[in-house]
Amino acid sequence: MRFGIRQFELTLMHRMRDLNAAKVEDALTEMGVSRAQLRAAHTQWTRMAHSPRGPKGLAGMRRVLGPPSYEGVRPAGSLICEVARWRLPSWPELEFEVLAGPGGEVWNQWFVRPGDGEGVVLGFEELVPWRCVVADVGASFAGAVQGEGGAPQHWVAEFVHEGRKYRARFVYGLYQRLDKNLENL
Repeated sequence: MRFGIRQFELTLMHRMRDLNAAKVEDALTEMGVSRAQLRAAHTQWTRMAHSPRGPKGLAGMRRVLGPPSYEGVRPAGSLICEVARWRLPSWPELEFEVLAGPGGEVWNQWFVRPGDGEGVVLGFEELVPWRCVVADVGASFAGAVQGEGGAPQHWVAEFVHEGRKYRARFVYGLYQRLDKNLENL
């Protein structure tokens, strides 16, 4: 079976199940996909990623996703990294961005807003799973602090709203859920 965009989306959803299993189940139902197919896509992706023969890094992403909708460069300290973005059918308002180092190795991959990738200002009630990205929380809540989450491809943004502390949780930069009323952030 050829690994393409649909299987890649399932691979992303496999990791998203860590934080938002109900949303993933809804998406699988809409797509007409079983949990077994989700696991099979993840297994195939893992096999491809660790195969000594297949293309790696940005070349591997292009092989799976086709030509990016955007390509450019971005400084990262004293280095210049390649930027490539793809639109994925399950998240039509966002783009999946890959930052690659000088040798094509992937440094980061996550969802961003199209265009310059800057976040949009949202109201608290507009924090809706699978519709917001890390940059949105940073743009929307002054003093938001971003950091790595507890698993690969997890990210957090901690902020205060109306005197209460919150932790927004993301997978591949895509908002999954909000932990509320935290005492010690």
